[in-house]
Amino acid sequence: MARLFGTDGVRGLANEELTPELALSLAASAARVLAAHDRSHRPVAVVGRDPRASGEMLEAAVVAGLTSAGADVLRLGVLPTPAVAYLVGALEADLGVMISASHNPMPDNGIKLFAAGGHKLPDGIEDEIEAGLAAPVTRPTGIGVGRVKDVADAGDRYIQHLLSATPHPLAGLRVVVDCANGASSFAAPEVYRKAGAEVIAIHADPDGVNINEHCGSNHPDALRAAVVEHSADLGIAHDGDADRCVAVDASGELIDGDQIMAVLALALAETGELTKNTLVATVMSNLGLHLAMRAHDINLVTTAVGDRYVLEELRASGFALGGEQSGHVVLPAYATTGDGLLTALRVMSRMASTGKSLADLAAVMNRLPQVLVNVPVADKAAVAVSAAVRDAVGAVEAELGEEGRVLLRPSGTEQLVRVMVEAPAHDTAQAAADRLAGVVSSAS
Repeated sequence: MARLFGTDGVRGLANEELTPELALSLAASAARVLAAHDRSHRPVAVVGRDPRASGEMLEAAVVAGLTSAGADVLRLGVLPTPAVAYLVGALEADLGVMISASHNPMPDNGIKLFAAGGHKLPDGIEDEIEAGLAAPVTRPTGIGVGRVKDVADAGDRYIQHLLSATPHPLAGLRVVVDCANGASSFAAPEVYRKAGAEVIAIHADPDGVNINEHCGSNHPDALRAAVVEHSADLGIAHDGDADRCVAVDASGELIDGDQIMAVLALALAETGELTKNTLVATVMSNLGLHLAMRAHDINLVTTAVGDRYVLEELRASGFALGGEQSGHVVLPAYATTGDGLLTALRVMSRMASTGKSLADLAAVMNRLPQVLVNVPVADKAAVAVSAAVRDAVGAVEAELGEEGRVLLRPSGTEQLVRVMVEAPAHDTAQAAADRLAGVVSSAS
């Protein structure tokens, strides 16, 4: 049977795959596992959600599950995922639950769990929670049943935390923010204004149905047009739960997560805050990021794809900055998970303190053309041990030298091998990727 937890919690089509019954059982099991690990006090959980319609149903189920297992609940309402992670620690809770499917379409939803301190749960604890779904239980009664309180100032607490992590006022900057009709629709415009920027908000009117619909970080075209229309200094696009952001410069050019990390890495290096002079990224980050960091004597450590692997490396080694090309950026001194609002504030603070445009700052990195080809295969394992594939990859790598890169990665969920090639010219990358894709297809 497939593992219930993926790399970012439990996710599926709401009310079909992710049912209220599953949400209730999952929350109850999480509360019981936490109580078993620490019997010194009654567990306390914070619960937040994004504004998609099914979140109301799933929130009710999660709260019922937690209280039925004897946990008290602090209900946060609609807030970004990083706000929930922050408030787990700030409110000294034992567990955090965020109900969101992030950048997925509205019909989907998900349940993300955070441990004490706002960190993602270890795999072993997730396995215990999953095993507990089928275990017989004895429910508390009377005063043993959990209680529920609403945290009226949850959003204000988060905004004050973000402001305290912003090193320079944003006066003089005009920013367009695309909130994806999601969880940041109030918090993002509010905190950017309070930090001193002039803010133009778009897609900041969630109705439960329009989250991520042709907007946000996955669909930046409307933001690009709005930045040019309003003669803004930059644009910021969040996804539905605001744990990521991408940016747009004044001319409407997209600035992705790799370029944002390059900007922030140099800023932290200047102030001596870039621990061990090291940045953490995934294997999918553009070769241009590697070259830019090398040119500035900054080490680049790579992990497997997924923000949880970046987080694990950051925590294990004590590094100060990491993230993904998609716009998940983590600053562990201020956040335990990717925080799109914090990331945007730090980028804008860098602009304000240096007087440089976003285009000038991002120019530290030359983004190489990147081609990705998904190759259907009969046997991913056969491709992994194929001598023909190994020889073909070696030949392409020799042709590209230090100016290009090849990555073959089996899909974790489908019978596919992803062939990625980067090169100085798009035609060169496309030709090499197509050539390798043919060899991979034949090898399976």
